Amino acid sequence: MLRLAGAAAAVPVLSSCAGAPPAQTAAPGTFTVYWNAGHDYQAYRKVIAEFEQANKVKVNLQKYQWPDLRTRLLADFASGTVPDVVEEPGGWVQEFAISGNARSLQDYVDRDGEAMGFPSDWQPVTVERNSYQGKVYGVQLHLTCNTLLYNKGMLSEAGLEPPTTWEEFLAAAKKLTRDGVHGVALNQDHTYIWPWMMQAGVTPFDPETGKVMTPIEDAVAALQFQADLIHKHKVAPVPVSSTDYSGPQKLFSAKRAAMILTGPWDLEPIGKTSADIDLGVAPPLKNKSQVTQAAGTSMLVPAKATRPDLSWDFIKRITALEVEQAATKETGMLMPRVSWAELPEVQQDEAIKTFAEALPIAKDSTQEVRLTGQLGKWDEQLKVVYQQVIIQNKPADEALRAFAEAAEGFLT
Repeated sequence: MLRLAGAAAAVPVLSSCAGAPPAQTAAPGTFTVYWNAGHDYQAYRKVIAEFEQANKVKVNLQKYQWPDLRTRLLADFASGTVPDVVEEPGGWVQEFAISGNARSLQDYVDRDGEAMGFPSDWQPVTVERNSYQGKVYGVQLHLTCNTLLYNKGMLSEAGLEPPTTWEEFLAAAKKLTRDGVHGVALNQDHTYIWPWMMQAGVTPFDPETGKVMTPIEDAVAALQFQADLIHKHKVAPVPVSSTDYSGPQKLFSAKRAAMILTGPWDLEPIGKTSADIDLGVAPPLKNKSQVTQAAGTSMLVPAKATRPDLSWDFIKRITALEVEQAATKETGMLMPRVSWAELPEVQQDEAIKTFAEALPIAKDSTQEVRLTGQLGKWDEQLKVVYQQVIIQNKPADEALRAFAEAAEGFLT
């Protein structure tokens, strides 16, 4: 519970939580924020200090990994003692809007939106994915996407230009696979299926027809294409089944893979562990269309938060353009504002600029599924299918058709 304190605090209280202990009642005069452990940027600490000064509160910034944050948040919803602001990994805003656990921010948007450039200065996909029944329930903090990273030296030595289509990609991967180096490394994380599916023109779920993964033939072909890179063409190693999605990045950094399909989150570890690699970033590949997966985090305010005015003030401050600029300069993170893409920190960095240019063609693949309230079940079953096909080499046709039939049952 939040109450105003009589004096400002200059330094935020930070706690790093490895697990999800029982919820604790906030001390008087505190403002509690649940945050991802990897996003404790200096740019955000500066905002926190200014927020404390202006509002005479002390910020209790509790940092979690996503699974632990979700466990804690669900427990808080059940107990009624909730934080004031929550950063979420994408998808939770609509889920908790449906369940009644997230507060509509539409009244604040109506009042302050024009002045802060919302929603006009946010990429449209970020507004759609944070709205429910015509009302805004969350505001995007980071906007990322998936595209092609490649080793410039390896491609140059092989006489190759960065591939632009699936056919060029396969041809390049074949030519680059030699001497203990794979042309590409795929991720074991099932969410990496989506750029391929969308490039193949696949609709994950159509609420009008109740159909899943349509056209199913194109969905099967897209999944089989990925599996064939590993098991037929031998241009990619078999991914290791784990909770760690950094496997391809580590192979790339070790110069054991010439290309990976990933997001800006891998730029920093590649730069730190293999600064000698001349890194290239290419636009998303094209099949039937050129498109990629929209990802990134948003902020929401729990329905039972006691000071929503302060929560909204925090959100406004931390999404200001100058804060996005500082965070990008500090970390290379991609941001949701349209005007952010024109900043010098973006335009003068080849890698960040290429990612930024892909954001307008990034789409949210699972929004229609989320709105059914069944995303958790969908994800569990799709993960099994993906690993059966990609890791175990089960035929994509058999596995995906069985998934589609089951999903059509529980989604409708």
